[in-house]
Amino acid sequence: MGETLLGLVGGVALILLAHWLLVRLAGQGSHYAAVLVALVTVGLYIPYAILRWPGADLFALHLAIFLLASLGCGVLFRAHGRGEAFHWGPTVISGFFVFVAISGALFIIVAERGVTPSLSRWLFPAAESGREVTSVFPGVISHDFQKKEALYNDYLQRVEAQRQRGWQVRKGWVSDPLAAVPTVFRVAVQTREGQPLTGAEATGEFLRPSSSKQDVPFKLIETGPGFYEATVTLPLAGRWNLVLRIRKGEEIHEVRAVTEMLGR
Repeated sequence: MGETLLGLVGGVALILLAHWLLVRLAGQGSHYAAVLVALVTVGLYIPYAILRWPGADLFALHLAIFLLASLGCGVLFRAHGRGEAFHWGPTVISGFFVFVAISGALFIIVAERGVTPSLSRWLFPAAESGREVTSVFPGVISHDFQKKEALYNDYLQRVEAQRQRGWQVRKGWVSDPLAAVPTVFRVAVQTREGQPLTGAEATGEFLRPSSSKQDVPFKLIETGPGFYEATVTLPLAGRWNLVLRIRKGEEIHEVRAVTEMLGR
């Protein structure tokens, strides 16, 4: 049983116990007990979730099930205290939301941990390649926020260092760029003082927004003091993104731009 399921079951059990204590022992009304337990649950769970953030999906799931449990307890204890039978309307509506919450919990648990080996053999066909088949799908968004913050801080430092370095970069096509036609791409680099930057290594990549398979990397050759050229052939007309990197020693200068290729 996964940690998520344990947390859900344990939370619902505590909510049921709190309702029972308030109604049976403290003599409170079922509606008052439901509201009080719901407020206490929210007040305790939100700070806990902030300190140990599980992700927005698990946060919403826990909060929804805990509030549904409080609502269900309020209805259950009220009807039981009056000796009334449950009306089918509220019962069906409550049952629907309980079903949605439980299904969501199961989907998240399966995505995080996968199904058991025996159930996997029953559900999935044997892989012809002999590779192991897994049902785990943790998602495509990383929850490693500290790593993201460190990478962003490193990016800001590199941007500030580049600004202080003050290299001046001019770039462009020597002639009208036509799709599928080799065309010379030239870059001129000067230092902050306006002197040609010689002996640098210049590389770049033209990126096709519609498909990364059509990206075209290239390397420029120094043809004169501070001038770097490469003959590039872009296969399609339209918009291309440019990423240009100029390195000299330990210093790296990056330029991003956009260009348009003309049709023939």
